[in-house]
Amino acid sequence: MIGRTQTEVLLKRTLSLSSAAETEVVMLGLDEQLTRFANNAIHQHVAESNRYLVVRAALGRRVGVGATNDLSDAGLGRAVDSAVAAARLRPEDPNFQGLPDPTHVPEIAGFDDVTAGYSPAERARAVRTICDRAEEAGCIAAGAFRTSVHEWAVANGRGLFAYHPSTEADLTVVATTDKSSGFAAGASSKVAEIDVATLGTEAIQVALRGRNPQPIEPGVYPVVLSSYAVHDMLETLAAAAGAVSVQEGRSWMSGRRGERLMAPLISIWDDGLDLAGWPLPFDFEGMHRRRVDIVRKGAVGDAVYDRARAAVDGVASTGHALPATNPFNPWLNASRLGPIPLHAIMGTGESTVQELIAGTERGLYVTRFWYTRIVHPREAVVTGMTRDGTFLIERGELTSPVRNLRFTQSYVEALARTEAVGREALRVWTDPGILSAPALKLAAFNFTS
Repeated sequence: MIGRTQTEVLLKRTLSLSSAAETEVVMLGLDEQLTRFANNAIHQHVAESNRYLVVRAALGRRVGVGATNDLSDAGLGRAVDSAVAAARLRPEDPNFQGLPDPTHVPEIAGFDDVTAGYSPAERARAVRTICDRAEEAGCIAAGAFRTSVHEWAVANGRGLFAYHPSTEADLTVVATTDKSSGFAAGASSKVAEIDVATLGTEAIQVALRGRNPQPIEPGVYPVVLSSYAVHDMLETLAAAAGAVSVQEGRSWMSGRRGERLMAPLISIWDDGLDLAGWPLPFDFEGMHRRRVDIVRKGAVGDAVYDRARAAVDGVASTGHALPATNPFNPWLNASRLGPIPLHAIMGTGESTVQELIAGTERGLYVTRFWYTRIVHPREAVVTGMTRDGTFLIERGELTSPVRNLRFTQSYVEALARTEAVGREALRVWTDPGILSAPALKLAAFNFTS
């Protein structure tokens, strides 16, 4: 971590090297440590420390991009020159609005000293707890425990500067027997909120309960989905809430604002200022992030915008711009996706998971979905598999484990059949950020094979 002062000096030095009419510099900073384990033993500690600068240079409406992690004067100069040279060769971008003036961005707490200082030895002791319990239970545990520090910053030639440090911790556990597996995961900005022993025990118990799964006929079943399965639904639906997808007619939201597509029990929103998640108060143009209601009590709400896409619809940016390029994650950048939610949340209800199961006469309990792929973006039709614990529900109780099933299902249509919502939400890390979702009881879900 280099801190606010050094970051500001670095970004202003980069701006001073540009000959473009307008220049923006984004810093993506990461100090990450990861402990991997398999076969009930740690097999790898890895660490990465890196700072990337992404330079966006504008010559009128011609915009070029350069990036570097060489923070020497020569390295910065090459990145700036590359962005300017690219701008000269680019066609004009009719949606480019120029760079923004300075704007107020609230300072919020997202940094935890304990997480930032968490050592490999501390992660190893936590992982040992999981591995010891798995061995005692006759299971094999595998997974990863990560702690990281992020530094985000944006500066431009108009005097805008925004800086936010944050921390993140996440744990993933898979426990297996010779014929079954169980899964558990958790994420937070504070490592102390990751209950390692509980998550390890959860994965082990699911694996033990899932031994000797039985075949079951494919078909349409009532389901109780754990939070892990709902996370996949939330991630899929939120990714299509970006303005590019909506404006181009590819999203399940396109042309449907105000229509009730889901049950009134379902609300989805994005909030980068929520301290319970992984807060980031500004986007990668330096604009204040705003809460956006994507689904309001079942009705289609609003898309998320950056400045360019907001101008197309004549609205204000919601503060959801991505970096122009992203060396840490080439998939997650503005040129590929446009603006998307990074802090999606599904609202909770009033039921415990046991109550969701007890209210099901006959159906399936699904721990999570795996290898999901979008078949029909417009209707949010997804195909995938169940994994790591699928169980038959009979007369309100979990009975026998069943073999994994393939499904092909519109997530929107499935959520239209929501009968009850869990009262606790679990936070899980995905590449875009930390998502929060409860368990759900759905009246029907289509399993094809």
